[in-house]
This record gives sequence, structure tokens and C-alpha cells, in this order.
Amino acid sequence: MELLEFFKMSASGNDFILIDNREGALKGGPSDLHEFAKKVCTRRHSVGADGLILIEKSKTCDFSWQFFNADGSVAEMCGNGGRCAARFAFLKGVASERMTFETLAGVMRAEVKEDKIKLQLTSPTNMQLDYPIALENREIFVSSVNTGVPHVILLADNIDRVPVEELGRSVRYHKAFSPAGTNVDFVSVMDRENIRIRTYERGVEGETYACGTGAVAAGVILKEKGLTGDRVQIWTRGGEILHVYLNDNVYLEGGARVIYRGNLWDEAVK
Repeated sequence: MELLEFFKMSASGNDFILIDNREGALKGGPSDLHEFAKKVCTRRHSVGADGLILIEKSKTCDFSWQFFNADGSVAEMCGNGGRCAARFAFLKGVASERMTFETLAGVMRAEVKEDKIKLQLTSPTNMQLDYPIALENREIFVSSVNTGVPHVILLADNIDRVPVEELGRSVRYHKAFSPAGTNVDFVSVMDRENIRIRTYERGVEGETYACGTGAVAAGVILKEKGLTGDRVQIWTRGGEILHVYLNDNVYLEGGARVIYRGNLWDEAVK
């Protein structure tokens, strides 16, 4: 493989590898791309990231994307990745400050303001509030919604003491959400305009510093339960405060940082 240019970017502590694939720099079938994503996202052995984003041509939008989780699986949408994709497209001249792009979850709209991106997501679907699921040794009540990808929301009194890895994994693989599984978000309400969140991410299979679609899911569920309003600040584990706007349309606003640009050698994916 020839040297392949990539950007390493981060949004709220989620990091991604972005490649301009409009001219077919990466060739091969789906299985080849899954394996490529898995290898290049492996930390310490390759670049390392939470996900891989390929920018592709589109006939109807500024671009389309393929999004791969770190385990090589495909995700319909990723809010933090979406902000990185928008800024990458702007920096590479693929799109202007206002753009649209295609995902498996639908068409997204984004506006770039320097390193801040406001992303309009598709309307939430499949909302369910306060229903029980049985775990191995107890029953818990959860709420769920799809904000491009599925999310389960659990309220926590002390979010710092929540066993995110253990409980998150149990819910993520629960039969109630099979076969695709779900992301799991633990949220604590600070006041009507601020919440804290921790997320167990499907595809990464562990806790991540932030999850954009999870931030939106938490805002949607808490507004429906009357605990927050139309605008809410989401305090992430990565330190950034994400802004969620819930009116006729749903918006996620936050930063997207370029960490470095480099060239990928074929040794990185052996």
C-alpha cells in the first residue's frame, strides 16, 4: 500500500482517524475495510483510535461517510465523529462552513465555526421510558431512545461510583436489545440545565470519554421526564461540556480538534 494521508482528530476525548477516500484510496470489499479499521484503531500497535471515518463521494450531499468502530463494526451514526468529519471536510475543501453529509442514520447538517461544530441530528425514534429489564441478580428500570444509534439511559445518584464497565456490559448485551445491542449512558442531573454523563460504548466495548449521540439521548430522555428543558449542558468524562438543543430539531454542539496529520505505512495494518 502506498503512503496514505490521514488526520487524527478528537472531540470531547473521543479520538478518530479520518481519511479522504473520495478517489478510492482504500480499495477492497466490506470485509477488507472492517479488518483495516480494526487494525489501524488498535492502540500501541498502530495509530489507535475509537473509530475510523472514511469520507466518500455523494450525489446528493457534500459528502457521505463510512464509520467504523474500533472493533471493525459499522455504526449508523456518531455525534462526536460527525463533528470531526464536518471540520475535516471543511479543512480539506470538501465542503463550506455549512454542509450536509450522508450517514446510515440519514442526512446530517453541520455548521463549522472555527473549531466548534453545531451538528443537526436526525429526529429521535423508538423512545421508551422507565421499563424493567432483569439482570442476573436484580431488576432495574431503564429508558431508551435511538438518536442515530440505540441508547439506554440509567439515572445515577453518584455517577463517580457507578460500575460503568460491569453494569454497562450487562445492559449492552442484554437480550432485550439483541441482536444489535445498545450503548449505555449513566446520567446524573445537576440542575435543569446541567447533567453529568458516563457512557459504555458499543463497538469500543468499554467506557469512553464522551459520546455525542449519548449526550443527545440523555437530553431527550430527561426532557421527556420533565427533569431538564430545551437546552442542556452535558458534562462529559473527557472534560468538555457539550451543548444539546431540543426544539423542533435536535442539535449537538461542541469542539473538534485536529491532533496531527500523517502518512500511514502498510506496516501499520499488518
